Order: sequence, then C-alpha cells, then structure tokens
Amino acid sequence: MSRGVDVSVVLPAYDEAATIEGTVETTLDALGSFLPAGSFEVLVAEDGCTDRTPEIAARLASEDDRVRHVHSDDRLGRGGALTRAFRAARGETLVYFDTDLATDMTHLEELVESVRSGEADVATGSRLLTASEADRPAKRDVPSRTYNGLVRLFLRSSVHDHQCGFKAFDRAVLETLLDDVEDDHWFWDTELLVRAQRAGYRVEEFPVAWTPKGDTTVDFVRDVLGMGSAILRTWWQLAVAPRITRRVTLVAGTLLTILAIGLMTQYLDVGTVLEEMRAADPALVAAAALIYVLSWPVRGARYRDILDELGFTEGVGFLTGAVFISQTGNLVFPARAGDAVRAYVVKTRRRVPYPTGFASLAVERVFDLLTITLLAGVVLMGLAATGITSLAGLGATVADGSQSGRTAILVASGVGLAAIVAVGVIVASARSDRNLVRRGVRRFSTDAYADRVAGVIERFVGDIQTVANDRRAFARVGATSLLIWTLDVVTALLVFAAFDVSLPLTTLVAVGFFAVSVGNLAKVLPLSPGGIGLYEGAFSLLVVGLTPVATPVALGAAIVDHAVKNVVTVIGGVVAMVVLNVSLTTAVEEGREVETTPTE
Repeated sequence: MSRGVDVSVVLPAYDEAATIEGTVETTLDALGSFLPAGSFEVLVAEDGCTDRTPEIAARLASEDDRVRHVHSDDRLGRGGALTRAFRAARGETLVYFDTDLATDMTHLEELVESVRSGEADVATGSRLLTASEADRPAKRDVPSRTYNGLVRLFLRSSVHDHQCGFKAFDRAVLETLLDDVEDDHWFWDTELLVRAQRAGYRVEEFPVAWTPKGDTTVDFVRDVLGMGSAILRTWWQLAVAPRITRRVTLVAGTLLTILAIGLMTQYLDVGTVLEEMRAADPALVAAAALIYVLSWPVRGARYRDILDELGFTEGVGFLTGAVFISQTGNLVFPARAGDAVRAYVVKTRRRVPYPTGFASLAVERVFDLLTITLLAGVVLMGLAATGITSLAGLGATVADGSQSGRTAILVASGVGLAAIVAVGVIVASARSDRNLVRRGVRRFSTDAYADRVAGVIERFVGDIQTVANDRRAFARVGATSLLIWTLDVVTALLVFAAFDVSLPLTTLVAVGFFAVSVGNLAKVLPLSPGGIGLYEGAFSLLVVGLTPVATPVALGAAIVDHAVKNVVTVIGGVVAMVVLNVSLTTAVEEGREVETTPTE
C-alpha cells in the first residue's frame, strides 16, 4: 500500500523546547542528503510536554509539509509515544533517534539503508561494540554494561547495546511486534529487540560514534525496580510461561509432593505419623468438619455483600455454591485455575459480567490476605509479648527461655509488627481521599516508571476501596472475613484436640491461629492443587517450632485438618455442580480464556 513517503523518522520529545527546532532542521538536512525529495517525513512525537514543545512542533509542521506533529495531552512514556507515532507514520522504513542527537548523524544513511535495502529487518546503533566510539563516564558505562549483560544472560539476546536511541525497522516487521510489546517507557527498545530475535527476524547491530549529552542519574524505581522487573517479566513470558501447561504444572506439583514425602521418610517415621492419625478422636474430627461446614454460608454472605457493592444482588445460596465450585476447582486443578471458575459461573448462571466477576474475586482475595496477615501479625505480637515478658505461656516452646528462643520471638515480633503496619497502611490508603500510594512512591522517584509501580499498588488498594467507600459494607466484609478465618482456626483446634495434645489453652489457641494463618499464606503459591503439601509443611514446622508437640503429632494433625477441609470442599463442590448444572472442566477452560481479557 502506497503511503506517499518511503522513510518516516520519529523524534520522541518530552520538554525539548530548547532543542527541538534545531533537531528537526538537522534531521531534515541529513535525510535530504541521501534521499529523494518527497520520500521522507519527520514526526515529532510530543509526549504530554509541560513546556513550549507542542507550540514549536505545531509551528514547524505548519511551515514544512515534511514535518508532522503527533501530540498527546497525557504522558504516554517514551515507548508509548514511539508506538503511537509509528502507527501514524506513512513510511515503509520507520526510524527513530533521540532528540539530543548524541549519535553522530553521519550514521543515519547506514541505519536507514540497512533496512530500506532489505538487508535487515531491524537495525540498531551500538555504543558497546569494539569499533564504537563512545567516551562514556563510568556512572553511565557501568550501569549500562551491567544492564545489557543481564538482558543477554536472561533473555538470550545477541545484541550488545539494547538502549542506544538510534534504530530503524521494516514497517511490516514492526507491526507484527508492537502488539506483544508491553512496556511503554525505557524498556520498550529492549523488549522490541528481544522479541524480534525470538521471532526470527534479522537484527543488525553496527558501531556508532556517540557523544554523551547532558547528565544522568540513577533512578531507584525506574532503573532498579522498573528495568529489573521488566527483564524478569519478559524472561517469564518468553522462557517460562510457554512451558507451563496444565499437564506440566500437574506433573511438577505431583513430583514435588512425592519428593517431599520421600525426603520426609528419611528423617521421620511415617508409621508413627499414621499411628497418631489412627488414634485421633473421631468425634472431635467430625465436630471439626461440622464447624468448617458452617463457615461456607458465611463465605456466600461475604461474596453477596461484595457483589452488592459492585451493583449486582444475588442470593446467598447460589453464591455459596459458586464459591464451593471455584474452591473445588482449585483443589482439582493446579495454578489456582479455580479462581477463574467463579467468574464463569456467575456470568453464565446470573449474567454478572466477567469484569465484575474478576473484580469481586480480587476484592475477596484482598480481604482474605489482609485478614490472614492481620491474624498472623496479632498472634505473633502476642507470642512475642509472652516470650519477652515471662515465657511462662510457651514453656518449653522457646527452650525454657534460652537466648535462641528469645531471639526467635523477637524476630517474630518484628514480622508481626510489620504485618500489622502494612495492613494499616493499605486500609488507610483505601479509606483516604488522598493518593497516599502515589505520594509515597514519588518520594523515591518521579520517573514515569514510578507512575507504573504506583499504578500496580493502586489497583491492589482500589480493590479494597471498592468496598471501603461504604463504611457499613467495609465493616460487614471485614467482620465476615474475620469470622471465616476464625472458624477455619477453630476447625484446626478441634483437630488438635482430637490428637490429645497437652498444651495450655492460651498457647494452643495462639499457636493454632498462627499456624493456620501462615499455612494458608503458603497456599498462595500455586505449586500444587489446593496447596496440598505446602499447607501441611508450613503448619507442622510452626507447631513443632513453637510448641513441645512432637513432629509426628504435628504433621498428623496438619494432614487431618487439611483433609477435613478438602473433603468438605469437594463434597460441597460436587453438590453445587449438580444443583447448578456446571461442568468443572468446561468452567476452567472458559474461565481461563477470559481471565486475561475480561472485556464483556
């Protein structure tokens, strides 16, 4: 398709009022030295500037039809501005370079012609090749080489300098890549080059003469958190995620469980564990199961309150069934696939839109995490106070007041205090009209990456804010969350009682709350269906570490406790699937398809 020009050069501009006019003139002269008149254009990708750059760019465009002004009211980020301008460009060869003209413009013809001639699909200048001429100070050179080394190591890139602002692309190639590039700021270049190589396109890197312009500073959020997390995110997407199929996850989780059992037999007498389980009082185990059953209508009531705040009123019975089905999915399938099931159930049975289904699930998860963390933190503080003041309540738990026991309790105190403070900050942010999250992040950085990091945290806080704006709803959901997890702990305590554990009641209750809380936090990692093995491991280690209870008894109690809860969940899930006529496998498949793009 003819676009009238052959080469489009994009100049990303943010507050470049002092230099943009000279840069445009230099660019036009350089292009005109080797390209026919009328075969090129220059686009000023003005990115939400706060100075006179928009006015200057608009004037240049009105005075010269070879210049175009691509304006944005909002800050899109360097990559976002480039993407927007490239989509608006007319040329078949697309080029960009930094407006400070740090790269010698004598290289422009080589850059353009390498792509225009068809020799390369993507071309990039390099300051790090042997023949490059770049006299860079250590504060620029060392971080750059470190960063590029990490990209080459983790992302298997053959390019030496990913961030040199001097690149050209074949239009058709770039269009196939842009939809997959997620970064919209400084990592944009790197991600584009890596994805181009992974797609099999020809990427040519050539040495350039480069002169540093201006100063540079290391930005904590952008350079450390932003770029580092972007490398890890891209590595996960390209190297790990494609290999994590349902079968692989299931096999890996099963192998981990088998390995854990195999290792356990080396230091633990399994026969003793089984003997302890056989000796457990069946009446108390049945009572534990009954208590756990009572928690499920409370879950349904909490979910009703959350959906009600999002504008959808449903019955507790139906919603309890939906929760049963989704939790059963988490037990049967790995990687918490059941989380997407609930959105499918409420969509197909009650026409609750997918976005609302996912949002309600996020709110519920946030309240679960806040409640579990708060419980663990409060109990840790209680244990710490007991250990520091007298150790009488825990007795042999901390080795009769030994220094190591006191140290452990002091560490637990710090963790507990941090957990409580974190919960307090999140709730305060959610209840405040002021943007506490963005203000806090900007204390470390004012870069666009800081806005991205703040955005992620704000989405988390926003899930709570959905409910927190209504004081009564916030109180109801918080209270029912506390009741749900209290019943979960009571279930575990009754199981403990079935094993005839001889502990003071206060110690039993404190350790029980802590062990169940941490055990459920361990289940957040999607390493096995239903967190089987993770819960038991975390639960047992904490009980053995904080009480004189023997390992076989602690592990036996953990296994029975988790088994009781899983059996109740599966039975409830099966009944709910029959009543609501839901196929779990269909729900998992449909839920996964819309989980990443809930647009309905």
